[in-house]
Amino acid sequence: MSTLQNNKRMAVDPSILWPAVAAILAASLPLAIYPEAGKAVVSGLLSWFTGNFGWLYLLTGIGSFFFMCWLAFGPIGKIKLGAPEDKPEFKKVSWIAMLFCAGIGISICNWAFVEPLYFLSSPPLGVESGTAEAAEWAAMYPMFHWGVVPWALYLMPALPIGYALYVRKVHVLRLSEACRGILGDLVDGPVGKIIDIVVIFSIVGGVGTSLGLSVPLVSALFQAMFGLEDSFLLQMAILATWTLMIGWSVYNGLNKGIQTLSNINAILAFVLLVFVLFAGSTVFLLNLWSNSFGLFMDNFFRINFWTDPVGKGGFPEGWTIFYWAWWIAYAPMMGLFVARISRGRTIKELIINGVVWGSVGCWAFFAIWGGYALDLDVSGTVDLQAVLSEGGIPATVVAVLQTLPASGIVIPVFTLLCFVFLATTVDSSAYMLAAICTKEITGYQEPARWNRILWTLLLALVGVGLLSVGGLKAVQTSTILVALPMIPVLFIMAASMLRWAYEDFGADLAPHAIARCDLQGKNVLVHQYDGKASTIEETSGIAATPQTSA
Repeated sequence: MSTLQNNKRMAVDPSILWPAVAAILAASLPLAIYPEAGKAVVSGLLSWFTGNFGWLYLLTGIGSFFFMCWLAFGPIGKIKLGAPEDKPEFKKVSWIAMLFCAGIGISICNWAFVEPLYFLSSPPLGVESGTAEAAEWAAMYPMFHWGVVPWALYLMPALPIGYALYVRKVHVLRLSEACRGILGDLVDGPVGKIIDIVVIFSIVGGVGTSLGLSVPLVSALFQAMFGLEDSFLLQMAILATWTLMIGWSVYNGLNKGIQTLSNINAILAFVLLVFVLFAGSTVFLLNLWSNSFGLFMDNFFRINFWTDPVGKGGFPEGWTIFYWAWWIAYAPMMGLFVARISRGRTIKELIINGVVWGSVGCWAFFAIWGGYALDLDVSGTVDLQAVLSEGGIPATVVAVLQTLPASGIVIPVFTLLCFVFLATTVDSSAYMLAAICTKEITGYQEPARWNRILWTLLLALVGVGLLSVGGLKAVQTSTILVALPMIPVLFIMAASMLRWAYEDFGADLAPHAIARCDLQGKNVLVHQYDGKASTIEETSGIAATPQTSA
């Protein structure tokens, strides 16, 4: 392809880019300019959304999990995302690292130490606070909030987008295109543009949540290392440093930038996890995790449907519904990113690896870091609940790290992990936002560099707005607000993929893996048995239903 043709393909779609930019600026600038008025508005919105739509977030979560199980272990799971000759673009370990780091980011550094402490003082399901039972529930509940249901939500958009990219061979990387199986030509008009703008707003809101929570944490770490005073200027300097790192990553693209950061991140995280496991009460941590897993399995259905309609204690709204909204807000970015890096893998492979390894990775952080913090508090070594109440999340994380051996080394390494963790999330988001705004792009291409850098700067601006307002409630509201419109889009995409799959493959979903390819100008289906292509048959078009092979 000539350079001129390639530049034409990579041109930005102004009908999506500029309305999205205008909407983001309209939401971010008032927060930064009028922080007090912004606090009042977001407080009212949070109560209204959680009070009226909490049930919908919960049903969407558990419904996504069962849908993923049905896909993975049913005939559709055998469909390959790509042609028969397509090999996975990334090695499996790097692929899993990219998937995990993009989906979790620095958030787990924020919550792994402190979420169990919150639940110890305000446990769910009417459990008395500060008791041994409360400690057990406090250790278990993060397994729920960071487990199989969130990762199923992440994969809801990933599968339809991957199908559209690598089976249907579309030349756009947008969620609206994955809705074409149901909406048809409507995706080419205003309906499609609205979906893409909602998606952009959802991604920006989700990433803005991470920035709003994470910059104060790193600010506290810098204060502990260098004796600095906390200030808005220090937070802005940290945000600027982050923006430069993320800008470098997105400028260099998937293979050199994002994959490199993800690999570094995985190594740092593994080293710190192993260190804390053996520096702490190892046997206690292993016993606590085993107990938590049993408690989780025993109460799986109860906690997934619990809305506390009579007691109205506020736990589901403040925690589970917020988390489900957070995952849904991030789902478009994860869907686009995971689909882009998953060429050559079957639907079953993507689901199993995403749900299992994503959940196991999160559980490891909470079992070790969260268990260590609980042990410090319950044993009376450090009154972490008092620290959390007086100093908030950042001060608590620093207090926990300072109890570790060689804390003078551990804190800088942890700070580096935080930097790289958030960078892997935000650069993945900037990359996908740039792809959405590109007129024509295949799963084999990357968006224009200036487009990627633009979105990096816009994400930083959203972070400034949320930091100006301050407080967890503003962050929660932004997440729940942008997630609600995404719920119907997720269901439309799922229905669209099912319709395509049965149109494309029909009764031929029995072989081990099925792929669609182009052979001498003809659309054909290639059935794969034990990795070898065989039983090639011609179809009349991309939506044709093939005859059952002999």
